[in-house]
Amino acid sequence: MVREKVTTLESRTAINWLTTIVLIVLHVAAIAAFFFVTTPAVITGIVLYWVCIGFGIGLGYHRLHTHRSYEVPKWLEYFFAICGTLTLEGGPIFWVATHRVHHQKSDQPGDPHSPRDGRFWSHMGWIIFGESKHNNTAMMAKYAPDLAKDPFYCWLNTWHFLPLLLSAIPLYLLGGLPVLLWGGPLRIVLGLHATWLVNSATHLWGSRRFKTRDDSRNNWWVAFLTMGEGWHNNHHAHPTSARHGLVWYEVDMTWMTIQLLNFFGLAKKIKVAKTTSVVNEEDVVAA
Repeated sequence: MVREKVTTLESRTAINWLTTIVLIVLHVAAIAAFFFVTTPAVITGIVLYWVCIGFGIGLGYHRLHTHRSYEVPKWLEYFFAICGTLTLEGGPIFWVATHRVHHQKSDQPGDPHSPRDGRFWSHMGWIIFGESKHNNTAMMAKYAPDLAKDPFYCWLNTWHFLPLLLSAIPLYLLGGLPVLLWGGPLRIVLGLHATWLVNSATHLWGSRRFKTRDDSRNNWWVAFLTMGEGWHNNHHAHPTSARHGLVWYEVDMTWMTIQLLNFFGLAKKIKVAKTTSVVNEEDVVAA
């Protein structure tokens, strides 16, 4: 059976106008946020950025839902998934499926977002060109069958934009237009680019501790922006490890949060990589 691709280079000339228009509006609104600066607005933006990128992407979509690096109670797993939808990076099945394909085909033909196919393509071109599959739950479920078995994840993937739309109401009630702009468009745009930098920058710039079959690199400033996701070479060498920063100077806020959850008895069966200097090709394939 031939599976439909998550995204293809052949479609890079066909602009997805809905996605493009949404991104343009968000970027314009994000710039407008700097003309509406209030203390509550800035605090709201920072807190929501931490919750959505740290909880939604780092703890949730990536280390929990995609790689199953640890386990938490189902209610907390669902909470992380809802936080993930607030990033506007698609629903859990779409995100997990795309990332799993990235690991299977990393920097090879079929990788959804490799810099080898163009730096802009790897950063955001793969999102704005071609047919959008964010809501194609049936198609993406082929790459994430474990999540597709759960009716909640199927529903959330199809209607992933609803939590974000509903969040606009309390944001506006909290502090009017300034809080809405900082907690919405500005926070979303910064979070999108931070996550996209993992796809682009960490396959272009940084150090390589492990000999992997791809171009993954450890990049400290991407790690700072994404709370630990920038230690990408470490991650590609040990995909199922809940810890990405493997030495003391590789600060990994998401790993620290997992340790805190473990302290309170919420995170269990945590997988942690053994730090080594080189990974053999066989080890990479097995992972």
